[in-house]
Amino acid sequence: MSSAHFGRRLRKGAVNTTVAALAVAALAASQAPDVTAGGVSGSGSGQTAADTPAAADASTDGSATGNSPYYTDLPPLNSPNPAPSATTSPVGTGSSEAGIPATVLDAYKKAEAELAQSKPGCNLPWQLLAAIGKVESGQARGGNVTADGTTITPILGPVLNGNGFANISDTDNGAYDGDSTYDRAVGPMQFIPSTWAWAGRDGNNDGKKDPNNIYDAALAAGHYLCRNNWDMSTTSGMRSAILSYNNSTDYYNTVMSWLEYYRKGTHTIPDGTGTVPSDRSDDDTSTPSTPSTPGTPSTPGTPSTPSTPSTPAPTPTDTVDHLENAGSTTKLTAMAGDAFTTKVSTRAETAAGKAVAKVRVRFTIVGDTDLAFAGGESVATVATDSKGVAVAPALQAGEKTGTFTVRATIVGRTITAVDYKATVTARAADALARTADTALTCVAGGEFADQVEVKATYKGAVADKVAATATLVKSADDPTANDKGPYFKDASGNPVRTLTDLQTDADGVLQLPKLYADDTAGTYLLRITTTGGATLTVELTVTAAASTTPDPTPSESSSTSPSPSADAGTGSSESADASAGASASASGS
Repeated sequence: MSSAHFGRRLRKGAVNTTVAALAVAALAASQAPDVTAGGVSGSGSGQTAADTPAAADASTDGSATGNSPYYTDLPPLNSPNPAPSATTSPVGTGSSEAGIPATVLDAYKKAEAELAQSKPGCNLPWQLLAAIGKVESGQARGGNVTADGTTITPILGPVLNGNGFANISDTDNGAYDGDSTYDRAVGPMQFIPSTWAWAGRDGNNDGKKDPNNIYDAALAAGHYLCRNNWDMSTTSGMRSAILSYNNSTDYYNTVMSWLEYYRKGTHTIPDGTGTVPSDRSDDDTSTPSTPSTPGTPSTPGTPSTPSTPSTPAPTPTDTVDHLENAGSTTKLTAMAGDAFTTKVSTRAETAAGKAVAKVRVRFTIVGDTDLAFAGGESVATVATDSKGVAVAPALQAGEKTGTFTVRATIVGRTITAVDYKATVTARAADALARTADTALTCVAGGEFADQVEVKATYKGAVADKVAATATLVKSADDPTANDKGPYFKDASGNPVRTLTDLQTDADGVLQLPKLYADDTAGTYLLRITTTGGATLTVELTVTAAASTTPDPTPSESSSTSPSPSADAGTGSSESADASAGASASASGS
């Protein structure tokens, strides 16, 4: 479709809007309880196209698409899979409209499955992605994609130059949309480059985040809809999510009508055979009036002197001269897996130092890190309050340790950014304790009956996933590994007296492998240490093995003893020998 097709102003037909609204009402009736949110279903208060939920406005850049035009075709009024009836007349467009190209449908379902794992509270149905995909690009123009899901020809929205659309200057140097002056919505889900920069995903695991790939775009759309903890099983959550994608009530109604239609049933069709919608929100649907017969022109008067055009008043964004840190520090620290206790806050000011309200500040996490804002995103956009302050969502530390940057910039202006350092430290414990008080004993040459098990805590709370080592030390004062006494076994069965790469489980518990003893009896020490400095020394006792030389039995003595007289003689001789020895010893002294 040529870009000229997008060039007309947004206008909507009353019939399409009414039909879509009826479809939305039907869907809302079967939705979760909060059906009155946002004026949907039962509230009686319709909203205009400018309406948007506060949650969406507070945390987004306006929309995923830059509020670009979209397809307004509505689904057939009959169900895609109608029940058999003698009075039902099949509608030709019904089955074809319910068909979704195979690769495109696969992308939607895989995105749903991934979101069910990563953000289960979102309850994202794949039919919502299909509805948005239908409205945005006609399911990638009828499934005109390659086997890996990439569009065969680019799908670009209009130039967002302010001429009938939003005015969004280039943010990607034309990398995605081929335009280095203004941005354009890109791909089957119609992301603008500035949104894709943070919302993009790799849905087909090819190492790239491509807005022209339906797997990447569908997964990105799912995460975009599921941010801010919106729940798609509720009317308010779904409304907020859809309006954040394109801030138009007519858009919301159109998407909901397709969602309802797809929920009634769909089927797979070959790629490239899907129907492409024909009506767009920027089409001029009005019927031109018949021109009247021109009258006799009057004599033109003297033209008046044109007035000097007034200079438009600057927007709040235009007045921002600089950003500055609005918090007490630009250094933040949290342990891996924990939430940061301090939020990043930035103040927008004029050159005179006055606060500027109602401007958008974009917070971006920079660097190779799994650090994220609440909701799992690496970018958050927040409007400044009456004091000119924008507070970013809470930061959540991942598992990668190190120091990373959170950068604050103004949306729509190029001014010096404010950088904040966020440091993620390794998980740590400050205390260790055995989970049992049973004495740990073993006979030399045997194995200990009980395995050593300890629990790690940090400030009284469970310390999970904390790294630990265990060493059979020489003594309380000598932490080097012992060369005798108890030992562990490696994978080959060889004795080892130091274990590394240990880690506590989700409950902070660490159970060591079985211990064995060599032939040396004695008391030994096992020392366990963790990241963070927690240390516990456990005493192990190895007792000597019982003697293996048996005492003579009475039967053996009687069988080998000579006659009683001989015994007496022998005894007398032994006594004499003993007496002689004692005398010799005494005389020697």
